[in-house]
Amino acid sequence: MGDELDLEHFRRLLQQRLDELQRQIQGEESRDQAVELDQSKVGRLSRMDALQQQAMLDATHARTQHECVRLQRALQRLYSGDYGWCSQCDEAIAVARLEIDPAAQLCIRCAESAERQPK
Repeated sequence: MGDELDLEHFRRLLQQRLDELQRQIQGEESRDQAVELDQSKVGRLSRMDALQQQAMLDATHARTQHECVRLQRALQRLYSGDYGWCSQCDEAIAVARLEIDPAAQLCIRCAESAERQPK
């Protein structure tokens, strides 16, 4: 790689972010409560607000879980010796890109190419 990749630095960074997200998930789980559906206790608008808030919490939880998986996979690549190499073209991923997103598995060129592809 052009810039020297400090694997220990990125291992600590990945593990720190993963630990933070796992603490966040534990906090979310302790706050999760089922939405009260009894119309006699809650007005229709309040119930709709509660359902919307629950949907937003569920979406946040799903994004957090997805990010945990990305970080765990990056750690696996680090331990297997594949970390820092683009999974598509096998070129080095820029250290600056890994500093921004340590779980990146594509170089900037392949990532931009993937974004332009129709879904």
